[in-house]
Amino acid sequence: MSDSSPTPGPNFDKPGRPPEHGGQPPYGQPPQYGQPPHGQAPQGQYGQPAQHGQPQYGQAPQGQYGQPAQYGAGPYGQPPVSPADERTWATLTHIGGIFFSFIPALVVYLVFKDRSGFLRGHAATALNFQIIILIAWIVSASLTTVLIGFLLMPLVGIAYLVFPILAAVAANRGAAYRYPATPQMVS
Repeated sequence: MSDSSPTPGPNFDKPGRPPEHGGQPPYGQPPQYGQPPHGQAPQGQYGQPAQHGQPQYGQAPQGQYGQPAQYGAGPYGQPPVSPADERTWATLTHIGGIFFSFIPALVVYLVFKDRSGFLRGHAATALNFQIIILIAWIVSASLTTVLIGFLLMPLVGIAYLVFPILAAVAANRGAAYRYPATPQMVS
């Protein structure tokens, strides 16, 4: 008598043997060697004759390892930014410009432009202002040879400190701010 013949009734007292009901192990236990994983039908193996109704060619053995993962469709877009986070990021965009020039405005613009209109507007205005300030620094530095640059540099420095602070206060209140005398190159 062979041990592989099924015995009637459940198999609770015999660990290590596959259960008789449906050929699948109980929840939380891996399938036995040579058994298909949970939810898959057994398939023919190499070197074994095919059963009636199964083709004998081209069936590779299927196991639980090495199978491609099933991926679901991801979200179509990023989630919107909360109003508190919008105000925080907009404030940091303007204040960060004082210390790091146009870099914070550019980063916030590229990261949040599709997630928040409020952040897009503040990042774009801060980026426009920082570009104008950079141009003003270059012009005033080049005009120092004719001594007028020494008069322009303090004005540019004051504008560089005052206007971003005013913009940060407005952003923290949740209001829009437009820098004076700044064209909208980035929108």
